[in-house]
Amino acid sequence: MSTKHTLSVLVENKPGVLARITALFSRRGFNIDSLAVGTTEHPDISRITIVVGVEDLPLEQVTKQLNKLVNVLKIVELEHSAAIQRELVLVKVRADNETRSQIVEIVKLFRAKTVDVSPEAVTIEATGGADKLEAMLKMLEQYGIKELVQSGTIAIGRGARSITDRSLRALDRTA
Repeated sequence: MSTKHTLSVLVENKPGVLARITALFSRRGFNIDSLAVGTTEHPDISRITIVVGVEDLPLEQVTKQLNKLVNVLKIVELEHSAAIQRELVLVKVRADNETRSQIVEIVKLFRAKTVDVSPEAVTIEATGGADKLEAMLKMLEQYGIKELVQSGTIAIGRGARSITDRSLRALDRTA
């Protein structure tokens, strides 16, 4: 049985860092379920959110090796109950004059947004946890999903603490 772990990895915002990190997971035989990367409130630091399914292999071994990479500033495992996790979905659904209002009702039910309408389709934008998005997509399947794009999971710890506080000082020392 696989257990999902969400890692928040702060790295220096430099070319090649993402490739080195994903290569480390690959070499160790871990499958990355979700990957999202973006700059933080500090332009020199990026945050990589990795959701990885772990079976018998210890995740601790990979995190220790990640910490050894020069451009890695900090790694935090975000426990599900102590973090806010979101994904973004854009989905294009077949729609005609008869089904469009039903689709719009589903959009409202899930607090999503209609972002494009054409005579044959409606494009919807939705954010939320994986369970919410999966439930919405299941309801939309009956109309015919023409196209779907989904982001990786992004996550942030609950409360006032920030994982970037000490990491900035570490970056200042390397500059």
